[in-house]
Amino acid sequence: MKHDRNNCRGRAGPCPPRECALPFIKIIGRAPYLIFICALMSLVLMSALIVPHSRAEQPPRLSAPPSRPTPTPQPAPDSQLSSPEDIDDDEVIRVTTSEVLLPVTVRDAMGRLVKTLTRDDFRVREDGREQPLSGLELRQAPVDVALMIDASSSVAPSFEDFRRAADEFAGRLAKDDRVCLLKFDDKVELLQDWTSSRFQLRRALRRITPGMFTRFNDALYLTAREQFKGGQRRHAVVVLTDGIDSGNGSATSQTALRALLETGAIVYAITNIEIQRASKQSELDTLLSAPPSTQRFNQINIDRLREGLRILDLSEQNLDTLTAATGGRFYKPQSFAALDQVYAEVADELRSQYALYYSPLDKTRDGKFRRVQVRTRDLNLRVTTRIGYFAPRR
Repeated sequence: MKHDRNNCRGRAGPCPPRECALPFIKIIGRAPYLIFICALMSLVLMSALIVPHSRAEQPPRLSAPPSRPTPTPQPAPDSQLSSPEDIDDDEVIRVTTSEVLLPVTVRDAMGRLVKTLTRDDFRVREDGREQPLSGLELRQAPVDVALMIDASSSVAPSFEDFRRAADEFAGRLAKDDRVCLLKFDDKVELLQDWTSSRFQLRRALRRITPGMFTRFNDALYLTAREQFKGGQRRHAVVVLTDGIDSGNGSATSQTALRALLETGAIVYAITNIEIQRASKQSELDTLLSAPPSTQRFNQINIDRLREGLRILDLSEQNLDTLTAATGGRFYKPQSFAALDQVYAEVADELRSQYALYYSPLDKTRDGKFRRVQVRTRDLNLRVTTRIGYFAPRR
Protein backbone atom coordinates (compact mmCIF):
# COMPACT_ATOMS: atom_id res chain seq x y z
CA MET A 1 0.00 0.00 0.00
CA LYS A 2 1.37 3.43 -0.99
CA HIS A 3 2.05 5.66 1.93
CA ASP A 4 0.32 9.06 2.07
CA ARG A 5 2.00 11.59 4.36
CA ASN A 6 -1.33 13.31 4.86
CA ASN A 7 -2.52 10.19 6.57
CA CYS A 8 0.14 10.73 9.25
CA ARG A 9 -1.03 14.19 10.13
CA GLY A 10 -3.30 14.41 13.08
CA ARG A 11 -2.46 11.00 14.44
CA ALA A 12 -2.21 10.68 18.15
CA GLY A 13 0.84 8.48 17.94
CA PRO A 14 4.01 8.56 15.91
CA CYS A 15 3.87 7.69 12.26
CA PRO A 16 5.07 4.19 11.53
CA PRO A 17 8.84 4.36 10.93
CA ARG A 18 8.77 2.36 7.71
CA GLU A 19 6.13 4.55 6.13
CA CYS A 20 7.51 8.03 7.10
CA ALA A 21 11.09 7.08 6.25
CA LEU A 22 10.28 6.48 2.59
CA PRO A 23 10.42 10.15 1.43
CA PHE A 24 13.71 10.70 3.25
CA ILE A 25 15.15 7.56 1.75
CA LYS A 26 14.39 8.98 -1.71
CA ILE A 27 16.21 12.21 -0.86
CA ILE A 28 19.19 10.35 0.56
CA GLY A 29 19.26 8.23 -2.56
CA ARG A 30 19.95 11.37 -4.59
CA ALA A 31 22.91 12.40 -2.43
CA PRO A 32 25.60 11.14 -4.84
CA TYR A 33 24.12 13.30 -7.58
CA LEU A 34 24.00 16.36 -5.30
CA ILE A 35 27.59 15.76 -4.26
CA PHE A 36 28.64 15.47 -7.92
CA ILE A 37 26.88 18.73 -8.83
CA CYS A 38 28.46 20.59 -5.89
CA ALA A 39 31.92 19.28 -6.83
CA LEU A 40 31.43 20.36 -10.45
CA MET A 41 30.39 23.85 -9.37
CA SER A 42 33.44 24.10 -7.11
CA LEU A 43 35.77 23.20 -10.01
CA VAL A 44 34.17 25.86 -12.21
CA LEU A 45 34.59 28.51 -9.51
CA MET A 46 38.21 27.49 -8.91
CA SER A 47 38.97 27.68 -12.66
CA ALA A 48 37.48 31.17 -12.83
CA LEU A 49 39.79 32.26 -10.05
CA ILE A 50 42.93 30.50 -11.24
CA VAL A 51 42.92 31.30 -14.98
CA PRO A 52 43.05 35.12 -14.72
CA HIS A 53 45.86 34.84 -12.19
CA SER A 54 47.95 32.67 -14.52
CA ARG A 55 47.40 35.06 -17.39
CA ALA A 56 48.55 37.97 -15.32
CA GLU A 57 51.89 36.24 -14.83
CA GLN A 58 52.58 35.74 -18.53
CA PRO A 59 55.48 37.85 -19.85
CA PRO A 60 54.35 41.11 -21.46
CA ARG A 61 54.96 41.90 -25.11
CA LEU A 62 55.07 44.87 -27.44
CA SER A 63 51.88 46.57 -28.49
CA ALA A 64 51.27 45.53 -32.08
CA PRO A 65 49.05 46.29 -35.07
CA PRO A 66 45.38 45.20 -34.81
CA SER A 67 46.14 41.76 -36.22
CA ARG A 68 48.58 41.07 -33.39
CA PRO A 69 47.26 42.57 -30.13
CA THR A 70 49.70 42.27 -27.26
CA PRO A 71 49.92 43.39 -23.62
CA THR A 72 51.95 46.23 -22.17
CA PRO A 73 55.62 46.24 -21.09
CA GLN A 74 56.82 44.39 -18.01
CA PRO A 75 58.31 46.13 -15.01
CA ALA A 76 62.08 46.06 -14.70
CA PRO A 77 64.18 46.48 -11.58
CA ASP A 78 65.53 49.97 -11.03
CA SER A 79 69.25 50.70 -11.00
CA GLN A 80 71.68 53.49 -11.79
CA LEU A 81 73.28 53.86 -15.21
CA SER A 82 76.62 54.54 -13.59
CA SER A 83 76.62 51.36 -11.47
CA PRO A 84 80.13 49.91 -11.91
CA GLU A 85 78.88 46.35 -11.55
CA ASP A 86 76.58 46.80 -14.53
CA ILE A 87 78.60 49.12 -16.73
CA ASP A 88 81.66 46.88 -16.41
CA ASP A 89 79.62 44.51 -18.59
CA ASP A 90 79.57 47.41 -21.01
CA GLU A 91 79.46 46.06 -24.52
CA VAL A 92 78.42 42.47 -24.16
CA ILE A 93 76.62 39.77 -26.00
CA ARG A 94 75.44 36.40 -24.79
CA VAL A 95 76.25 33.34 -26.83
CA THR A 96 74.67 29.91 -26.62
CA THR A 97 77.33 28.12 -28.65
CA SER A 98 81.13 28.02 -28.56
CA GLU A 99 81.29 30.54 -31.42
CA VAL A 100 81.28 34.30 -30.77
CA LEU A 101 79.98 36.90 -33.23
CA LEU A 102 81.41 40.42 -33.01
CA PRO A 103 80.18 43.11 -35.43
CA VAL A 104 83.26 45.26 -36.13
CA THR A 105 83.46 48.69 -37.77
CA VAL A 106 86.84 49.98 -38.93
CA ARG A 107 87.62 53.61 -39.86
CA ASP A 108 90.82 55.33 -40.89
CA ALA A 109 92.31 58.47 -39.34
CA MET A 110 89.97 60.63 -41.47
CA GLY A 111 86.89 58.80 -40.22
CA ARG A 112 86.30 56.99 -43.50
CA LEU A 113 85.05 53.41 -43.48
CA VAL A 114 87.65 50.75 -44.30
CA LYS A 115 86.06 47.90 -46.26
CA THR A 116 88.96 45.88 -47.67
CA LEU A 117 90.40 44.06 -44.65
CA THR A 118 90.79 40.30 -44.54
CA ARG A 119 90.87 37.81 -41.71
CA ASP A 120 94.67 38.10 -41.40
CA ASP A 121 94.34 41.84 -40.65
CA PHE A 122 92.53 41.26 -37.33
CA ARG A 123 93.81 40.28 -33.92
CA VAL A 124 91.50 39.19 -31.08
CA ARG A 125 92.34 38.94 -27.40
CA GLU A 126 89.95 37.53 -24.83
CA ASP A 127 90.66 38.34 -21.19
CA GLY A 128 94.18 39.26 -22.32
CA ARG A 129 94.75 35.95 -24.09
CA GLU A 130 95.42 35.97 -27.83
CA GLN A 131 92.99 33.86 -29.83
CA PRO A 132 94.38 31.78 -32.71
CA LEU A 133 93.76 32.99 -36.24
CA SER A 134 92.76 29.46 -37.23
CA GLY A 135 89.49 30.01 -35.42
CA LEU A 136 88.90 33.47 -36.86
CA GLU A 137 86.53 34.03 -39.75
CA LEU A 138 84.91 36.92 -41.61
CA ARG A 139 81.46 36.09 -42.92
CA GLN A 140 78.54 37.82 -44.50
CA ALA A 141 75.91 38.16 -41.76
CA PRO A 142 72.53 39.75 -42.55
CA VAL A 143 71.34 42.52 -40.25
CA ASP A 144 67.98 43.10 -38.56
CA VAL A 145 67.39 46.84 -38.07
CA ALA A 146 64.72 48.14 -35.72
CA LEU A 147 63.70 51.59 -36.92
CA MET A 148 62.31 53.46 -33.92
CA ILE A 149 60.55 56.83 -33.91
CA ASP A 150 59.89 59.01 -30.89
CA ALA A 151 56.27 60.08 -31.48
CA SER A 152 56.15 62.52 -28.56
CA SER A 153 55.30 66.14 -29.11
CA SER A 154 58.96 67.25 -29.16
CA VAL A 155 59.75 65.18 -32.27
CA ALA A 156 56.36 65.26 -34.02
CA PRO A 157 57.27 68.15 -36.38
CA SER A 158 59.93 65.89 -37.96
CA PHE A 159 57.61 63.00 -38.91
CA GLU A 160 57.67 63.73 -42.63
CA ASP A 161 61.47 64.00 -42.65
CA PHE A 162 61.67 60.69 -40.80
CA ARG A 163 59.27 58.93 -43.20
CA ARG A 164 61.32 60.00 -46.18
CA ALA A 165 64.67 59.14 -44.57
CA ALA A 166 63.46 55.75 -43.27
CA ASP A 167 62.20 54.77 -46.71
CA GLU A 168 65.51 55.71 -48.32
CA PHE A 169 67.37 53.88 -45.55
CA ALA A 170 65.51 50.64 -46.27
CA GLY A 171 66.42 50.95 -49.94
CA ARG A 172 70.12 50.97 -49.09
CA LEU A 173 70.13 47.68 -47.19
CA ALA A 174 71.09 44.34 -48.69
CA LYS A 175 68.37 41.99 -49.93
CA ASP A 176 68.83 39.60 -46.97
CA ASP A 177 68.53 42.40 -44.41
CA ARG A 178 65.26 43.13 -42.64
CA VAL A 179 63.65 46.08 -40.91
CA CYS A 180 60.87 46.51 -38.41
CA LEU A 181 59.18 49.76 -37.36
CA LEU A 182 58.24 50.84 -33.85
CA LYS A 183 56.91 54.07 -32.44
CA PHE A 184 56.86 55.09 -28.81
CA ASP A 185 55.08 57.82 -26.86
CA ASP A 186 52.53 56.96 -24.17
CA LYS A 187 52.97 53.34 -25.23
CA VAL A 188 55.35 51.24 -27.30
CA GLU A 189 53.77 50.02 -30.53
CA LEU A 190 55.06 47.66 -33.21
CA LEU A 191 53.81 49.16 -36.48
CA GLN A 192 55.56 46.67 -38.77
CA ASP A 193 57.20 43.37 -37.89
CA TRP A 194 60.29 42.12 -39.70
CA THR A 195 60.11 42.63 -43.45
CA SER A 196 62.30 43.15 -46.50
CA SER A 197 59.50 44.90 -48.37
CA ARG A 198 59.77 48.67 -48.80
CA PHE A 199 56.06 48.72 -49.70
CA GLN A 200 55.08 47.27 -46.32
CA LEU A 201 57.42 49.70 -44.55
CA ARG A 202 55.94 52.69 -46.40
CA ARG A 203 52.44 51.63 -45.44
CA ALA A 204 53.49 51.30 -41.79
CA LEU A 205 55.22 54.71 -41.87
CA ARG A 206 51.86 56.31 -42.68
CA ARG A 207 50.47 54.97 -39.39
CA ILE A 208 52.76 57.13 -37.25
CA THR A 209 50.69 59.54 -35.18
CA PRO A 210 51.84 61.92 -32.41
CA GLY A 211 51.49 61.24 -28.70
CA MET A 212 52.42 63.07 -25.54
CA PHE A 213 54.87 61.34 -23.21
CA THR A 214 58.07 59.44 -24.05
CA ARG A 215 58.56 55.87 -22.86
CA PHE A 216 62.05 55.75 -24.32
CA ASN A 217 63.52 53.19 -21.93
CA ASP A 218 60.54 50.86 -22.32
CA ALA A 219 60.91 51.08 -26.10
CA LEU A 220 64.57 50.06 -26.00
CA TYR A 221 63.97 47.33 -23.43
CA LEU A 222 61.06 45.73 -25.29
CA THR A 223 62.76 45.99 -28.67
CA ALA A 224 65.74 44.06 -27.32
CA ARG A 225 63.62 41.45 -25.55
CA GLU A 226 60.90 40.92 -28.14
CA GLN A 227 62.45 41.69 -31.53
CA PHE A 228 66.04 40.48 -31.29
CA LYS A 229 66.24 36.72 -30.92
CA GLY A 230 68.87 34.32 -32.18
CA GLY A 231 72.56 34.88 -32.83
CA GLN A 232 72.83 34.20 -36.56
CA ARG A 233 72.02 37.80 -37.57
CA ARG A 234 73.46 41.15 -36.60
CA HIS A 235 71.12 43.38 -34.59
CA ALA A 236 70.88 47.15 -34.85
CA VAL A 237 68.60 49.90 -33.53
CA VAL A 238 68.27 53.20 -35.38
CA VAL A 239 66.25 55.56 -33.20
CA LEU A 240 65.10 59.13 -33.81
CA THR A 241 64.52 60.75 -30.42
CA ASP A 242 65.38 63.52 -28.00
CA GLY A 243 66.39 60.74 -25.59
CA ILE A 244 64.31 62.14 -22.73
CA ASP A 245 62.28 59.51 -20.89
CA SER A 246 59.14 60.88 -19.24
CA GLY A 247 59.59 58.55 -16.28
CA ASN A 248 56.12 56.99 -16.46
CA GLY A 249 57.29 53.68 -17.93
CA SER A 250 58.58 50.48 -16.35
CA ALA A 251 62.17 50.14 -17.57
CA THR A 252 65.10 52.29 -16.49
CA SER A 253 68.00 53.46 -18.61
CA GLN A 254 70.15 50.78 -17.00
CA THR A 255 67.78 47.86 -17.61
CA ALA A 256 67.27 49.03 -21.18
CA LEU A 257 71.02 49.17 -21.73
CA ARG A 258 71.60 45.71 -20.30
CA ALA A 259 68.84 44.22 -22.45
CA LEU A 260 70.46 45.67 -25.57
CA LEU A 261 73.91 44.47 -24.57
CA GLU A 262 72.72 40.95 -23.88
CA THR A 263 71.22 40.66 -27.36
CA GLY A 264 74.23 42.22 -29.09
CA ALA A 265 72.26 45.16 -30.51
CA ILE A 266 74.15 48.17 -31.86
CA VAL A 267 72.40 51.49 -31.22
CA TYR A 268 72.52 54.45 -33.59
CA ALA A 269 70.82 57.45 -31.97
CA ILE A 270 69.75 60.45 -34.04
CA THR A 271 68.62 63.25 -31.79
CA ASN A 272 67.26 66.79 -31.96
CA ILE A 273 69.10 67.77 -28.79
CA GLU A 274 71.16 70.47 -30.52
CA ILE A 275 68.04 71.88 -32.16
CA GLN A 276 66.21 72.09 -28.84
CA ARG A 277 69.25 73.38 -27.00
CA ALA A 278 69.76 76.24 -29.46
CA SER A 279 66.08 77.22 -29.18
CA LYS A 280 65.98 77.12 -25.37
CA GLN A 281 69.32 78.89 -24.98
CA SER A 282 68.24 81.69 -27.31
CA GLU A 283 65.02 82.20 -25.35
CA LEU A 284 66.89 82.14 -22.06
CA ASP A 285 69.49 84.66 -23.26
CA THR A 286 66.70 87.01 -24.30
CA LEU A 287 65.07 86.86 -20.87
CA LEU A 288 68.38 87.30 -19.05
CA SER A 289 69.26 90.37 -21.13
CA ALA A 290 66.14 92.16 -19.92
CA PRO A 291 66.09 94.61 -16.97
CA PRO A 292 66.09 93.09 -13.46
CA SER A 293 62.41 93.87 -12.94
CA THR A 294 61.51 92.00 -16.13
CA GLN A 295 63.69 89.08 -15.10
CA ARG A 296 61.91 88.86 -11.76
CA PHE A 297 58.57 88.88 -13.56
CA ASN A 298 59.75 86.03 -15.83
CA GLN A 299 61.56 84.04 -13.15
CA ILE A 300 59.31 81.01 -13.62
CA ASN A 301 60.12 80.87 -17.35
CA ILE A 302 63.82 81.37 -16.64
CA ASP A 303 63.82 78.45 -14.21
CA ARG A 304 61.87 76.31 -16.69
CA LEU A 305 64.38 76.96 -19.47
CA ARG A 306 67.35 76.24 -17.22
CA GLU A 307 65.79 72.97 -16.12
CA GLY A 308 65.09 72.07 -19.75
CA LEU A 309 68.73 72.67 -20.66
CA ARG A 310 69.85 70.56 -17.71
CA ILE A 311 67.62 67.68 -18.84
CA LEU A 312 68.98 67.95 -22.38
CA ASP A 313 72.53 67.69 -21.02
CA LEU A 314 71.58 64.58 -19.04
CA SER A 315 69.87 63.05 -22.06
CA GLU A 316 72.97 63.69 -24.17
CA GLN A 317 75.15 61.91 -21.61
CA ASN A 318 72.83 58.90 -21.51
CA LEU A 319 72.65 58.62 -25.30
CA ASP A 320 76.41 58.92 -25.55
CA THR A 321 76.82 56.09 -23.02
CA LEU A 322 74.20 53.99 -24.79
CA THR A 323 75.74 54.27 -28.24
CA ALA A 324 79.34 53.93 -27.08
CA ALA A 325 78.53 50.86 -24.96
CA THR A 326 76.88 49.04 -27.85
CA GLY A 327 79.43 50.00 -30.50
CA GLY A 328 77.10 52.40 -32.32
CA ARG A 329 77.17 56.13 -33.09
CA PHE A 330 75.52 59.27 -31.76
CA TYR A 331 74.26 61.84 -34.27
CA LYS A 332 73.28 65.40 -33.28
CA PRO A 333 72.34 67.20 -36.51
CA GLN A 334 71.72 70.94 -36.43
CA SER A 335 68.59 70.42 -38.51
CA PHE A 336 66.35 67.44 -39.21
CA ALA A 337 66.09 68.56 -42.82
CA ALA A 338 69.31 66.57 -43.36
CA LEU A 339 67.97 63.28 -41.97
CA ASP A 340 68.40 61.57 -45.34
CA GLN A 341 72.15 62.05 -45.16
CA VAL A 342 72.36 60.74 -41.58
CA TYR A 343 70.35 57.60 -42.32
CA ALA A 344 72.37 57.00 -45.46
CA GLU A 345 75.56 57.11 -43.38
CA VAL A 346 74.16 54.56 -40.92
CA ALA A 347 73.13 52.25 -43.76
CA ASP A 348 76.59 52.53 -45.30
CA GLU A 349 78.22 51.59 -41.99
CA LEU A 350 75.98 48.56 -41.57
CA ARG A 351 76.80 47.39 -45.10
CA SER A 352 80.53 47.89 -44.46
CA GLN A 353 80.59 46.18 -41.07
CA TYR A 354 82.69 43.06 -40.56
CA ALA A 355 81.02 40.05 -38.96
CA LEU A 356 83.91 38.61 -36.97
CA TYR A 357 83.49 35.04 -35.70
CA TYR A 358 85.90 33.16 -33.51
CA SER A 359 85.97 30.09 -31.27
CA PRO A 360 87.31 30.98 -27.80
CA LEU A 361 90.13 28.94 -26.34
CA ASP A 362 88.30 29.00 -23.00
CA LYS A 363 85.48 26.46 -23.41
CA THR A 364 84.24 26.79 -19.84
CA ARG A 365 80.46 27.25 -19.74
CA ASP A 366 80.32 29.33 -16.57
CA GLY A 367 78.17 32.27 -17.69
CA LYS A 368 80.90 34.74 -16.75
CA PHE A 369 81.75 37.98 -18.53
CA ARG A 370 84.77 37.85 -20.84
CA ARG A 371 86.46 40.97 -22.14
CA VAL A 372 87.36 41.10 -25.78
CA GLN A 373 89.76 43.41 -27.58
CA VAL A 374 89.85 43.64 -31.37
CA ARG A 375 92.59 45.46 -33.26
CA THR A 376 94.12 45.47 -36.69
CA ARG A 377 97.71 45.12 -37.84
CA ASP A 378 97.58 48.78 -38.86
CA LEU A 379 97.43 50.56 -35.51
CA ASN A 380 96.33 53.78 -37.20
CA LEU A 381 92.93 52.28 -37.91
CA ARG A 382 90.14 52.76 -35.37
CA VAL A 383 88.15 49.65 -34.48
CA THR A 384 84.66 49.90 -32.96
CA THR A 385 82.99 46.88 -31.39
CA ARG A 386 81.76 45.62 -28.05
CA ILE A 387 84.28 44.88 -25.36
CA GLY A 388 83.03 41.47 -24.34
CA TYR A 389 80.35 38.84 -24.03
CA PHE A 390 78.80 36.48 -21.51
CA ALA A 391 79.89 32.87 -21.85
CA PRO A 392 77.10 30.29 -22.10
CA ARG A 393 75.96 28.51 -18.98
CA ARG A 394 75.83 24.77 -18.49
